[in-house]
Formats: sequence, structure tokens, C-alpha cells
Amino acid sequence: MPLAFLFPFSCVAIWAGNGIASKLAVGVLSPAALSWSRWMVAALILTPFLARRTWRQRATLRRGWLQLSGLAFLGMVLNQTFGYYAAQTLGATEMGLMMGLTPLFTVLLSIVVLRERPTWGALFGGVLSIAGLAILLGQGEPTRILTQGIHMGSGYMLLSAGTYALYSVLLKKWDLGLDNWSMLYSQVLCSLLFLTPFYLLIDGQWPDRSALWLVLYAGIPTSALSPWLWMQGIMLLGANRTAIFMNLLPVMTAGLAVTLLGERLTHYHWLGGGLTLFGVLLAQLLVKPVRLRRRADMAMVDHNS
Repeated sequence: MPLAFLFPFSCVAIWAGNGIASKLAVGVLSPAALSWSRWMVAALILTPFLARRTWRQRATLRRGWLQLSGLAFLGMVLNQTFGYYAAQTLGATEMGLMMGLTPLFTVLLSIVVLRERPTWGALFGGVLSIAGLAILLGQGEPTRILTQGIHMGSGYMLLSAGTYALYSVLLKKWDLGLDNWSMLYSQVLCSLLFLTPFYLLIDGQWPDRSALWLVLYAGIPTSALSPWLWMQGIMLLGANRTAIFMNLLPVMTAGLAVTLLGERLTHYHWLGGGLTLFGVLLAQLLVKPVRLRRRADMAMVDHNS
């Protein structure tokens, strides 16, 4: 399909727009209210189409309820809530750049959780991304991290990227025997079970009209449509080629932030962000595994010497 790239491209564009919506929600909606209301809207949109389909797989759902709950908690509760709390004090540009670390975190966690062999891209890309991240977090002065620590918003954003990376790895590890749409719908319902008491305790105020469009954007294109676009991209292009489009997220977010929010790109955005993105790209493109010398070979060398 010649235009298959439009599916992941459109998905990433929606995610970038969600970063802008997160900033615009500051002072209008609390992070707890936005997290809860987006999944409530998604559930209302998806239920007429997916409730019966998912109900037919209830036996499979019962067997995998613990894993489904864990996935929902990581990918839909913690990931989104951390991102919304980060938006309270962090610019959309920084949020996009740090969320762009997700593919690298996914590669690194795959080595630990899935026992995948380390690649040269993961090693070199990890070093470059850490250097770029230090420049970003230190606002051009990496040593500032040692004296002043990491900004609270940056910490939230790193946790957001990390939880989504772990979600992606566990999604690959746990084969629950469900189709993608049933997986999505089940996780949306699980996320509401987690978020409803949190929302009632922290906020409990129903969003007013001024926040309606933010809730609808977060709930419909971001939560209900973008997963379908991403899955279509994987089906038509393959997982590896689709994952490359994640590198567009920081670029799109920065472009929207400059255009719509009036944010200014500084030298450390260009330098730190460039190093970070280049490192992430290396991790995805250099997939040749690191081959360690076998023990037998080592023993032979020692014997000959």
C-alpha cells in the first residue's frame, strides 16, 4: 500500500497535538480530571462497537485479568498521569523531547525483561541519548544536574516515558490471546477502575464547558483513534518500520509548541535534543547484536598463550 506511512504518521501527529492539549489544560483541568475524563470519553465511544466483541472473549479475559490490569496501570494510568503532571511545570518542547526517549527505553528494557541480546545501536545510542538528556535537563549546563538536581516536571516526564516503554515490552512478552481491539477496550475499562477513585479523591469536579474540547481531543483522536492508526501501521509496514515514526514526535511537538504556544527553541534544545534523537535513531537502526567471545574460545586462547 503506497500510502501506508500515513497511518503511523497521523498517529504521531495526534500524539504531538496531545502534548499541546496537555499544556493548554494547565489551570483549566487538573491532571486527575483530564486523565479520568479522557478514558471515560474513550470508553463511551468504543463501547457500542467493542463491548459485544470483547464479551465473547470473557473466558480469555478472566485468565489474563492480572496482566491486563498491569498493562492498563502502566500504559494508560501512570504514563498519562505523569505526563499531565509534567505539563504543569514543563514546556511542550521538553515534554516531546523526553517522550522521544521511549523507543530507546524500550530497547534497553527488552534486554533486561525479554533477555534480548544487546545491540551496538543500544550501546552507542544510549550513550549519545544520555549525553543529550544531560544537556536538556541541565539547560545547556550538564553539571547543573549535580548541584541542583532534576526539575520535578522532568522527573515526571522521564517516568512517563519509562512506564510506556515497560508497557510496550510487557505487551510483547504477554501473549494473552486477544485481538488488538479487545486488548485496547479491556485496558480502557481497567484504567477507569484505577482512575475513578483517584479522580474523586483528588478532584471530583466535572469538567466545565471551557475544557470540553480538551477532553474530547484527549478522549477521541488520542485515546480511541490513534491506537487503531498505530496498529494499522504495524500491520502494513511491520513493527520496526512503524517504530521509526516515533522519532517524529519531538519534532512535531516542538513545531506545534513554537507555532501555537509561542515557545522558543534555545541552543540546548537543538544540541541536547539533536543528540538525544540521534541516539534513539541509532538504537533502532543499528540492530546488529553485540557478540561476546565464548568461554570455549577464551579458554583456548589462555591455553595457547
